[in-house]
Amino acid sequence: MTLWLIFGLMALSAAVFVVLPFVRQGRALATGLAVFTVALAAGLYAYVGSPGTPSGAGALPDVGDMVAGLAARLEERPDDLEGWKMLGRSYMQLGNYEGATRAFERAVELTSGQDAQTLVDLGEAYLSANNQQMTQREITLFENAIRVDPENQAALFWSGIGAANRGDRMLASTRWEKLLNSEPAPSPDVVRVLTTQIAEWRGVPAASIAPPQATSGAAGIQVNVNLSDAARADLPAEASVFVIARDPAQPSPPIAVQRRVLSELPASITLTDRDAMIPGRNLSNFAEVEIVARVSVSGQPVQQPGDWFAASTVATGSGDVLDLVISEQVR
Repeated sequence: MTLWLIFGLMALSAAVFVVLPFVRQGRALATGLAVFTVALAAGLYAYVGSPGTPSGAGALPDVGDMVAGLAARLEERPDDLEGWKMLGRSYMQLGNYEGATRAFERAVELTSGQDAQTLVDLGEAYLSANNQQMTQREITLFENAIRVDPENQAALFWSGIGAANRGDRMLASTRWEKLLNSEPAPSPDVVRVLTTQIAEWRGVPAASIAPPQATSGAAGIQVNVNLSDAARADLPAEASVFVIARDPAQPSPPIAVQRRVLSELPASITLTDRDAMIPGRNLSNFAEVEIVARVSVSGQPVQQPGDWFAASTVATGSGDVLDLVISEQVR
């Protein structure tokens, strides 16, 4: 399993774990939080590994060893800000919350408390280390993050919860209304969670909450995926299909990915900024991308003998519809 999928699964598990205490308090946040859980530890491979290695090629190092190697490197380079951020996010997703707080404390120190996302990361680490109990310490960090960057989505999310916890429902709803209309736009499921909670805080029907405005600037690539007869005859109906956008110059980690099941093909799939593997590393940041559609016999996105695939390069802003017929087999 490639590291970007490992960390993606860890992020999903972390999201469910972090949100449970708030669900028990009656807040419908479980779906919404997944969008804001840090997934940037997927970049660990690119930071200390071999970023030029194509997806699926070669043996992958052990995640724990990579994190330990990064920690050892920072002993010699204590002013490496990006390294401390990466270490903190990696520790978070490995469940080492004390290690994460130490790493993020160092990152906050190096930024003099003027980087909003690092303040949020430290607040989330404190929450995880303290059984999700939000204290004034975390509230202050999230409020400071909002002052540094009023558009930071994670800061809007957590500061909204902090405001609600101290009884200021109007401020909480204002923060989440701004989040509702922020970029990248939340998914429909997240919109439902946000509008339901905003309506509860304001004491109005959910239908009265204005939906987010549609935007035309988000990158979108429509891919029609089909199978050759030979591939369909060779593959089980339940096989996993990965549709991946990646930078032709640096294929790992992928930019965006969606997963389907073979029985769903043929299918029309649209990759957008919402499918980004790493927050901020969006399709709209690239002039062109390579699109790979791969049927995985093993169920993993790592290319293995016996898999079937198709690939093509497309300009992200062209509006072209890409037709991929999976017809080549990995030998």
